[in-house]
Amino acid sequence: MRIGYVRVSTEEQNEARQVEALDRWGIDKFFIEKRSGKNLDRPVLQEMLDFIREGDTVYVHDLSRISRSLTDLLNLVELLQKKKVHFVSNKESVDTTSANGRLFLTIIGAINEFERANLLERQREGIAIAKREGKFKGRKARTLDNVAELYDMWIRREKSKAEIARDYQISRPTLDRLFKEYEKAGALGRD
Repeated sequence: MRIGYVRVSTEEQNEARQVEALDRWGIDKFFIEKRSGKNLDRPVLQEMLDFIREGDTVYVHDLSRISRSLTDLLNLVELLQKKKVHFVSNKESVDTTSANGRLFLTIIGAINEFERANLLERQREGIAIAKREGKFKGRKARTLDNVAELYDMWIRREKSKAEIARDYQISRPTLDRLFKEYEKAGALGRD
């Protein structure tokens, strides 16, 4: 099946240009989304990914329509490959049914990995220099003023850890750390 994915960023924008550009492929089904492409958290994109089957081909007008992030794009293409679904982009002439199309995406992936490795290396070097100069203290540990109250709520099963973490906009590991510190402090206080 030939599947077209069309995305515009806002309700006011018109998708007709993209639909018209994809018409030459004889699309069987369109998935049209009006939402930002900043991440993969898009309902119509997820619906399309659930819909596609082995042997299908997904068509987009240009790569930025399916993803604004190279990492997300590569993850999507990898998912499509696992499902044995082909991918075609009009504008960039990418077609994963051909060896050239797969090579193009592989090169983009290699460049992305290289850039990520360089970024991490520069970051490590910067941190090492900052530590030597006594300027790097690391991220300040997150604390809560009412840990005892929250701990009691959790013990009494009034709220789950997930609810507490969400309410206070902290991660579960941070909440676990705070509760362990509270428990340890309580144990020391009893000695």
